[in-house]
Amino acid sequence: MSLVRVALPPLAQLTLESPVSVTWLDRQGQVTREGQSTLLQLGQGGKTPAIVFFLHPQDSLLASMDLPLLPAAKTVAAVQCAAQSLILGASEQMHIAHSPRDAQGRVHIAWLSRQWLSEFGQLLRLARLTLRGLYPAAYGLPVNAAGLYEDHLLVRHDLEHARVHPHFEEALSDLLLEAGSGLQWIGEAPPQGRLKPLPEAQRWTGPLPGWGLHGGVQQRRASQPGWGRAAVFCAVALAVWSLGLNLYAAREAAQGQQLKAQMNQRVKQAFPELPVILNPLQQARQQLTARQASAATDATQRFSSLVLQAGSGMPFMAGSVQSLVFEKGELQLSLLEDARRNTADKAWQTALTQAGIDVSATEAGWALRPAAESTASEADTHAGADDE
Repeated sequence: MSLVRVALPPLAQLTLESPVSVTWLDRQGQVTREGQSTLLQLGQGGKTPAIVFFLHPQDSLLASMDLPLLPAAKTVAAVQCAAQSLILGASEQMHIAHSPRDAQGRVHIAWLSRQWLSEFGQLLRLARLTLRGLYPAAYGLPVNAAGLYEDHLLVRHDLEHARVHPHFEEALSDLLLEAGSGLQWIGEAPPQGRLKPLPEAQRWTGPLPGWGLHGGVQQRRASQPGWGRAAVFCAVALAVWSLGLNLYAAREAAQGQQLKAQMNQRVKQAFPELPVILNPLQQARQQLTARQASAATDATQRFSSLVLQAGSGMPFMAGSVQSLVFEKGELQLSLLEDARRNTADKAWQTALTQAGIDVSATEAGWALRPAAESTASEADTHAGADDE
């Protein structure tokens, strides 16, 4: 991907159709081509990388000042205060940028109208261009180089320090005094042949400083064409998602109502004694608990009744019972070997039968149960036999 650097005309005169000088560099910083274009044409040329812009010398207001070593926050305040004495007009209407404090204790500053920077940002948005940096004109030069541009003398001393002289003739003598430091000249023949020449193509190839005026340009990407469509797509996607969520919720609610109706019906079938079903799960649990408690009570009462009947109606049981088993409403008595099957005396069986207790012999002793259940069991047995 190539690097694009653009030299601007004065911002007060800049429009989308204003001609600008464009230089394309490769990754090694070498010039690949140069030309004239406009902001609008640059934005229409396909995918354009972020552009570095250099102000016109007329807009390149630079100064240097000595500052003591201060914390970053206090350095900003000191620069703002010192710049007020250099700015003609209201300083609050200017965007002020500054470099870090160098080894000599100097801080280099630049300032420009906030209104011009805002209008420049609007032009970039309209042209669909992305700003990478905005620097005074002299920072386009290589380090330790000078040159004449638009009747202004541009001088680049080091990475952070550069100067713009509006009066070329007056500044030329001072420049020639610095020629002994190896200063190079960009452009036509150097003055008096005392400066080393550099090709004109090197004018905008200098390294970028660590500071610039681009902080005052507000590129509101949300307002650029394309982002509006993205916002519309997001809104449509949100609407579709909301509609789908509502449909899903409605379907789940319908299924929930159907499931609730089925639960009510099943509980009503299982527990017909319930007058109304309000909470099927809770009411079913309550009915099961009640039935279990009732069944346990009935079983206890039946067991006690059978034991009492057996104790009073079976005189031979005293000291002869080996074990008792109560299961399925039936009391099974296991007798000792010498007391089993007392068949000689049937009077006690008759007495138990008259008391409503059915007695039947088993291999280990006797089985007792209420006569009504015995009759029902025999009826079921006979019915099965008839069916066969």
